[in-house]
Amino acid sequence: MQTTYERELSQTRDFLTQHNHFLIVSHVQPDGDAVSSTLVVGWLLSCLGKKFVMVNEGPIPKRMRYLWRAEEILDLSVTPLDRKFDHVICVDCADFKRVGMTHEWFAEGAQLLNIDHHPTNDLYGTVNLVVPSAAATAEILFDLLTYMGLDLDESAATALYTGLLTDTGGFRYSNTSPKVMAAASKLLEYGVDGPGLSELLLEQMTLPQLRLLTRALNGLELTEDGKIGWVSVDDEDLKATGAVHEDMEGIVNYPRNIQGVEVGLLFKVINEQAVKVSMRSAGTVDVARVAQHFGGGGHVRAAGARIEGTLETIIPRVLEQVRLQL
Repeated sequence: MQTTYERELSQTRDFLTQHNHFLIVSHVQPDGDAVSSTLVVGWLLSCLGKKFVMVNEGPIPKRMRYLWRAEEILDLSVTPLDRKFDHVICVDCADFKRVGMTHEWFAEGAQLLNIDHHPTNDLYGTVNLVVPSAAATAEILFDLLTYMGLDLDESAATALYTGLLTDTGGFRYSNTSPKVMAAASKLLEYGVDGPGLSELLLEQMTLPQLRLLTRALNGLELTEDGKIGWVSVDDEDLKATGAVHEDMEGIVNYPRNIQGVEVGLLFKVINEQAVKVSMRSAGTVDVARVAQHFGGGGHVRAAGARIEGTLETIIPRVLEQVRLQL
């Protein structure tokens, strides 16, 4: 008798094999898992002899461009498509809103394959391969490739390893399960440069990134009890330091890493009436519940939301919700 997971894997295989032309999308401001999952799905489809286009609302991080055919992920803010697609594969998108402007190229009545690992995923796909217990979407794709009997090569293994590495914080976060370590070990057998990827993705910083971090930490604030810490970044900070949006990756961890802090927050000012809030928890607080209150989502220890309003009004609202969870 099939388990639920085996049934979902079977439905996913059928979706991929029964159609011929796909659009592959990931969430806005893609991270390592989103980019690598996009490319792994592309690699899978290439093995099946299928046609596909890989896109994102914006650019992918420069440090991800070592991955297989990463240069083929189209930035739709620069290169719009000339057609709409009937079959779409969404990877690492916790809810439909996370696909951003890419939905403009979904045909009316398009069938969606939703592959994701966020507990807050609302199962928006025609077919859903959603595993909240997985550390990364890349972990689910590792299972899918194994289920479909596809032989990996170094490029596919490197992409999968990248997703696992980044979403587990270098195999340090609580989502680093024995299953994750077994998958990583297997991927290394294909020639993946584990130490090199760790250096590139987790250790190296550009000078603008370091300047942005310094500027953000100069504005670090803590609640009176020292359990919540936060920093904020706006376009003026980016211009002053020469940084770009991808350079904000990881800044939220610094207030969270302070001894005694239970929740770290990063407020990214999008414009005068919208702020993106990234949240990290030491484990006591379920920040996914906080994010959901504001229409966002994520995981128990890592979540986020876009909130309409000014920075001055949003900070106290978020702090109030975090205190309720505390």
